[in-house]
Amino acid sequence: MTRTSPAISRRRFLTLSAAATAVASSNPRTVWTQQPPPQDFLTKARANNANNKITSTPLRRNITFLGGAGGNIAVLTAKAGKLLVDSGYASCQPQLTTVLAAINAEPIRILINTHWHFDHTDGNEWMHSTGATIWAHENTRYRMTSTQHIAAFNATIPPAPTGALPTILLNTYRNLSDGTNTVKLTHYDPAHTDTDLSVYFTEADILHCGDTFWNGLYPFIDYSSGGNINGMISATEQNLATAGADTIIIPGHGPIGNKAQLTEFRDMLVGSRDNIAKLKKEGKSLDETVAAKPTAAYDEKWGKKPEAFIGYVYQGV
Repeated sequence: MTRTSPAISRRRFLTLSAAATAVASSNPRTVWTQQPPPQDFLTKARANNANNKITSTPLRRNITFLGGAGGNIAVLTAKAGKLLVDSGYASCQPQLTTVLAAINAEPIRILINTHWHFDHTDGNEWMHSTGATIWAHENTRYRMTSTQHIAAFNATIPPAPTGALPTILLNTYRNLSDGTNTVKLTHYDPAHTDTDLSVYFTEADILHCGDTFWNGLYPFIDYSSGGNINGMISATEQNLATAGADTIIIPGHGPIGNKAQLTEFRDMLVGSRDNIAKLKKEGKSLDETVAAKPTAAYDEKWGKKPEAFIGYVYQGV
C-alpha cells in the first residue's frame, strides 16, 4: 500500500518543513475487549464508552494528555489553534468538547491519526466539521475507505464517512513547525497495524507512540490489518531510540510512561515471543501453549488473563 504521491506545499496552522501529500476528499482497559456480532461491534463500542470520564493532565510546553475517550489523546495548543493526536470515540464528543474548551477557546486546526482503528479515529468526523485538517499514513485512509474485518474480534467495520477521512497523507515521515513547536511524524513498518505513526514533540520531548506501546497492558496485535509481533518489537526499539531519560511517553492505552517502562514493555514482548516460539517449534498447539503459561513471569504486571495475547504472538512466530 505504500505509494509515492506528488507533493504540494500547504500552510494551515503549522508550516510544513517538508512537503505533504494532499488527497481529494475511557477507560483504556475496556477498548477492544467486547466481542458482539460483527454488525453490532462498532455501535456497542460507542455505547459502552459514551459515558467515559475524560481526564486532562498538563504536561510540558502547552501539551496536554487526555485519557478516557478511547485511545489516548495529546493536545498541543499553539499560535493559531490546537493540534490533536487521535480523536477517540465519536460518542465522547460532549466530554471532549468540554475538556478542550477548558484548555482554551482556540479551535482544532490539525488532527493526526496514529493508525486507523476506530477507538483512535471515530471522532474524526466531528473534529473535521469544526475545521480540523486530518493527517495520517496513507494506509490509514485506505483502510478507513473500505470495509475492514478484524478477525480477532469477529468484527466488521464499515467504511468511515467522507468527513472522517484523512486528507493529508504521508508514507515515511514529515516535520511540522510553527516556529515555536516542532512535530515529527514517523511511520513504522507494520507493527500493531500497517498504518502506525509516532508523533514526537521535539522541544517538549514528548513521544506519542499510538498502539505500538500499551503501558501496563498486554497489547492487541491486529494481524488482519498487517500487524505482527516482530513488528511490535521493532517499533518498540524505534521508540526507545527516540526516547531519552526525560522523555514523556504517551502510549495508545494505559497511563503516561517513561523510557524505563517502555524498556520493560520491550523486554516483555521479546521474552513472550521467545517462549511461545519455542513451544510452537516443539509442536505444541495453541491450547497446549496457553496451558504451558509462557507469559507467567509477566502476567502480574501486564495482564492476569494473557490468553488472547498468547494467541496473537503464537500466530506470528
